[in-house]
Amino acid sequence: MRLDPLPYEHLLDTRPLSQVDLVVMHCTELPDLATARTYGERVLYPASGTGNSGHWYIDRDGDTVRYVAHHRIAHHVRGYNARAVGIELVNTGRWPHWLDSRHQAMDEAYPEAQLAALDVLLATLVADLPALRWIAGHEELDAGTVAASDDPAVLVQRKRDPGPLFPWARVLRATRLQRLPQS
Repeated sequence: MRLDPLPYEHLLDTRPLSQVDLVVMHCTELPDLATARTYGERVLYPASGTGNSGHWYIDRDGDTVRYVAHHRIAHHVRGYNARAVGIELVNTGRWPHWLDSRHQAMDEAYPEAQLAALDVLLATLVADLPALRWIAGHEELDAGTVAASDDPAVLVQRKRDPGPLFPWARVLRATRLQRLPQS
């Protein structure tokens, strides 16, 4: 695991680690880690000088990089950022036609090296963050729909990650974290 803080990390709001009780699983929906870094560095919120990013990124080969420290609130999931650590797995997802109704399949599997690195990261997080108890997918927490880019009359899910090929049963067997109850 290595550290590579985003240029604006120091501008992100802080939080006590005692309020971090949730891991949110994402996939980058981008072709590679370098592109994910480029997206993470984009300033999308001019007032604060920050953008959207997870805390951790895991490449297909298991390379694990922290972009945002745990005591900082990263912008990765609406309504849950203050209590969550975001983990991004490099995976193409729907890239590059995220909201095109004809391109909603997410058919890239997660390689074993990436999943093994996720197991190690989750064990580390459980040891380092005493309140950590829950895990959820981005798609579960941000279930909104938007007009498709190819046909505004068709609605598509805004977020679909980590997607249908994410091995929830395997991941849950490797950790003491529990699925976040859905309200």
